[in-house]
Amino acid sequence: MKQDDRVTLAITGASGAPYALKLLASLVKANKDVYVLISSAAKVVFATEEKLKIPSRPDDAAAFLSEHCNARPGQIQVFGKEEWFSPVASGSAAPHTMIVCPCSTGTLSSIAVGASDNLIERAADVVLKERGQLLLVPREMPLSSIHLENMLKLSQMGATIMPAAPGFYHNPETIEDLVDFVVARILDHIGIDQSLVARWGYDTKKHTEEK
Repeated sequence: MKQDDRVTLAITGASGAPYALKLLASLVKANKDVYVLISSAAKVVFATEEKLKIPSRPDDAAAFLSEHCNARPGQIQVFGKEEWFSPVASGSAAPHTMIVCPCSTGTLSSIAVGASDNLIERAADVVLKERGQLLLVPREMPLSSIHLENMLKLSQMGATIMPAAPGFYHNPETIEDLVDFVVARILDHIGIDQSLVARWGYDTKKHTEEK
């Protein structure tokens, strides 16, 4: 599969497991190969918010997520936090696009200073240095000056900051509708066609007329 058909998805310990799951399923549906990186804190959040227990072993986690998202064999690969020989750890092999969803403010800070203490941080550092596409989806409020400074710093480096802040002009009726809004905006930014939410303008008018 071509490099453009691969995406790195990092999932950290901020609240927002539904966003991560819907995004992963959408990437799978779009026939992307997905390299998944999951922090220990993210597994706790998954158990709390989605009642899903992500297996500890990367291969078991990949099988679990593949079944959950109806992925084809090998489409989802999960790497441990210290798998330094994984493709995402090197600029010569890492996907051009990486999304951190949800992105904790701790991870945001570590990426901003280039800490690279685990594979999530290293993978993000690789994407930045290779001038790839890095999208960070923080889910935190209120934001301190530290958070804002880190976001500004990363934005100036070329990263896209996309807070998990769903809109309401599409008249959401369920929590899933709100999740879809955020995931749709992420897919838009990485160039994947989506039908989760009607687009403002033409699509909005068409959607209204169909009703």
